[in-house]
Amino acid sequence: MTTSARRAGKPVRRVLGAAAVLVAVTACGTGGGGAQNEFQPVPQTGGPLTVWVDSTRLPAVQLYQKQHPAAQLNVVTYDGDANGSNYLQTKVSLFNRTRSGWPDVVFSTQNNETSWAVQAGFTAPLNKGQIPAATLSEWAPGANDPCTVDGTLYCLRNDLAQTVLWYNAALMRQWNYQVPRTWEEYQALGERVAAEHPGYLVGTAGDSFTPEIYLWAGKCGANQITGPKTVKVDTTSPACTRMAALLDTLVRNRTMATSSVFSSDFDKNSGDKILMLPGPSWFGGSIFQESLKTPKGQIAVAPMPQWAGETAPSVGNVGGGTWLLSAHSANLKAATDFLTWVTTAPDYQGQVAPGYPAHTGAAKSWLAKQAASGYYVGDITGPLRTAAAQVWPGWGYGQFSQEAIWAATVTPGQTAGKTLVSLLPDWQQAITDHARATGYEVGR
Repeated sequence: MTTSARRAGKPVRRVLGAAAVLVAVTACGTGGGGAQNEFQPVPQTGGPLTVWVDSTRLPAVQLYQKQHPAAQLNVVTYDGDANGSNYLQTKVSLFNRTRSGWPDVVFSTQNNETSWAVQAGFTAPLNKGQIPAATLSEWAPGANDPCTVDGTLYCLRNDLAQTVLWYNAALMRQWNYQVPRTWEEYQALGERVAAEHPGYLVGTAGDSFTPEIYLWAGKCGANQITGPKTVKVDTTSPACTRMAALLDTLVRNRTMATSSVFSSDFDKNSGDKILMLPGPSWFGGSIFQESLKTPKGQIAVAPMPQWAGETAPSVGNVGGGTWLLSAHSANLKAATDFLTWVTTAPDYQGQVAPGYPAHTGAAKSWLAKQAASGYYVGDITGPLRTAAAQVWPGWGYGQFSQEAIWAATVTPGQTAGKTLVSLLPDWQQAITDHARATGYEVGR
């Protein structure tokens, strides 16, 4: 895992089978377990705020302290649950047993913390009087869905990772190609590139987050979380098979790479041969600017292709992070002030944060900064802003990891030369097995 990837809000690979369901506890002052709709704060005695962040979010705390010199902050840096460490869950379990030690505010690189934190009585409800409804309405549509359980909001989304189509505008002009608007046009262009410019790429299928780019965008129902512990899994529907078949075609003609965008192999052999690259909003900075060092004046962004005739455009999502407010905080006012500032302040989210902010006002500032950088060709604001509201809601955030399942099940099959279409039943079974292992009831 590269540092730049983690800074950009890239998802992390979670360890298979690592997340055990925490037993609901009677949390002091919270009403116990997941019953936080009747949230009762602990006695508000004030005192310093304990804030847990990863190293990437440390500048946020430092800027807040600079702008709020009277604030008393006890800052603890941890891994942000990166690489599926489950550190936060493990520590909360310990704090629940010892009845002390909980932080006031926590940042996590994961979008699925509510899958255990609500049941553990750790995270406080935010839309029950803690944060005004008018403020909460300023997040991008659907952005806080991973934070919502039975209508109650238990965290705030820090950044989005909506997918778009990144492409080399200079090569498109040079070769007189048109940016594809549909997946059919995308595949056809890939077939032209294979014949006319062999060695150049229109995408990559070599990362564990490949399904989040393509299959999520294609409305493949592999991960439909329908309740706190229920999930629907169907990887062999037409929505899944037609996208898998598209990827198989482009892998076969070698216009779709099978190595990770973060691998030295990709950097060395493919970094200067990218015509198109569907991927999340953080690809612009993390991949093209930082990793591949693509010169300015080449890279542009377009809307994610859609299937011909599609009337409800959809995109995938690859990452993002969340902020949680502890139900055990004895200084909720200060904690909520910090939480609101860190997720909405243009000074941080718009100017310092590396990823596309989930808050629409901060996103406006962030986009203005990107546009003014002079790096990109044409308008990047329109496609990114539009995609932020098009993330398909049918792909959920369960306690099990789709990325880890894909890496353990599909990637080895690909390496052995099997097609993605042929591997879809194996993927289905693997998702089912791991969902059940973490306590989910699985349906189709």
